[in-house]
Amino acid sequence: MNGGFAWFLVFWACVLIGFLAIGGFFMMRKFLKVLPKADGKSKLDWQNYYIEESRSLWTDESKKMLEQLVSPVPSPFRDIARNTIAARIAQLALDRKAAEITEAHCIEGYILATPKRDHKFLVQFLQDNQIDFSTYRHLLSNS
Repeated sequence: MNGGFAWFLVFWACVLIGFLAIGGFFMMRKFLKVLPKADGKSKLDWQNYYIEESRSLWTDESKKMLEQLVSPVPSPFRDIARNTIAARIAQLALDRKAAEITEAHCIEGYILATPKRDHKFLVQFLQDNQIDFSTYRHLLSNS
């Protein structure tokens, strides 16, 4: 075997191992979301529960707001982000016994559903869209 071809094989072996590691990481994250918690329901079960219980609370304005909030998420991940954020918004509205989901619920739920490492980008997105989040600044870690 020639030296160049051996290096080519080593390179592709490293690339394949890297891809398998990345895929395994995301599969493990999904698996951990499906595992039941102490109450017998998984994180995904609770998300589905909150979304189903709040269907009648969503208005056209709140649906538009949710779509605006998930617009910066890359399209392959947008559906998952939309469900996660909608579940958090619905949880807030149901816990507060709201008659409908408002813009305030959307903004607070969006902030709470967004990982802390993304708060810098979240603040930039809210500022770019002239969305007032001053009452929720205490929830942001990097503002």
